[in-house]
Amino acid sequence: MSATYIARSSAIAARNLGGEMMIMSALDSTLFSLNPLATAIWEAADGLTPLEDIVRQRIVPVYEVEEPVAQRDAAEFVEKLARHRILVVSDEPIPNPSLSSTA
Repeated sequence: MSATYIARSSAIAARNLGGEMMIMSALDSTLFSLNPLATAIWEAADGLTPLEDIVRQRIVPVYEVEEPVAQRDAAEFVEKLARHRILVVSDEPIPNPSLSSTA
């Protein structure tokens, strides 16, 4: 299985309000409200750190969740935001997310 790299799209507006991230798509004005766990993944989405490492380092030690469950849930979350073009997803590092396409 290859690594999954994620980066925040440049076509969004985002603000952290009380530990939860509010994200609006500039493409269709869709509004997303991320819970603290999803916010942790969002904030770590630098395009250079594999999703597996993000979950292992930022989710499993902080939240009471087993790693296989956390990995599966994170992959589903990333897929959902990628469908809405909120996250850029690649099987290779994403050095400049604004120039990449979404999956």
